[in-house]
Amino acid sequence: MIVKEKIKDFNLDHIFDCGQCFRWNREADGRYTGVAFGKPAALKFEPYEEGGFEGKLSIENITEEEFQQYWQDYLDLQQDYGQIKAVLAEKDPVMAEAIKSGQGIRILRQDPWETLISFIISQNNNIPRIKKCIEALCEMFGKFTGSYNGKEYFAFPEAQVLAELSAEDLAPIRLGYRAKYIIETAKRVVADDRNLGQGDDSQKERVRLKDFCQIDTLQGYEYLTSLCGVGPKVANCILLFGMAKYESFPIDVWVRRVMNRLYGIDENDMKSMAKYADENFGQYGGIAQQYLFYHIRQLEK
Repeated sequence: MIVKEKIKDFNLDHIFDCGQCFRWNREADGRYTGVAFGKPAALKFEPYEEGGFEGKLSIENITEEEFQQYWQDYLDLQQDYGQIKAVLAEKDPVMAEAIKSGQGIRILRQDPWETLISFIISQNNNIPRIKKCIEALCEMFGKFTGSYNGKEYFAFPEAQVLAELSAEDLAPIRLGYRAKYIIETAKRVVADDRNLGQGDDSQKERVRLKDFCQIDTLQGYEYLTSLCGVGPKVANCILLFGMAKYESFPIDVWVRRVMNRLYGIDENDMKSMAKYADENFGQYGGIAQQYLFYHIRQLEK
């Protein structure tokens, strides 16, 4: 177990309950258990003051080397969210109020491939069912990563594995029309990776998922929306949660609702919502989206 003190702007409930990830579960003692980077782990955060957002972070079942190599970036701990919140709230009292709901949100830097398939599964789906489908997919086709606290954990299946499956193979998971999207997208990703690796210049997009954090956001968006089953909302989710493109502003039913309720934009005018986000939230559009998403869900609870 590793322990890190003076972690600021942090709350596990806010991070894991804002729609950005699906493989972490809250335990009775407030810990979150899940699997990332090929092994299970458990996270616990103890604020110095009750209700505060600065405190001690403990991560069980990892080493200091693994923290430095993976987890520090995964939890976005080197980003100054205090400064980001100040910028977003400075001239926007609506955003300032929304930030109060989710003070401890941080954008996880998730694996691009896992994020891609997870958000294809998320379409027209609720979070409990999304999580159930993803866990079944991992248990059936992912590599066993070990047991922790009496539970077995499996890695997210690789693209090569899913590309070789049929709709019948995925039928027990009950993915519906999404099964076809997953298989076709896996085939495309594998083909692109293979062709680019061989120096084939015939590929129009010249993109590999593992290189997404280094490429232009627009180029990434164009590539993602060319994949089977990936529309604008899903593409922006992947860019934000899997590629660290903070300016991406995913618009789902919750965001449409909050932008209408708090900013007075017509609920069906997503073009104006995207324009407003670009002009007012700028490079932190995706982080603003998470505060708004969390805020409207708290209001409606």
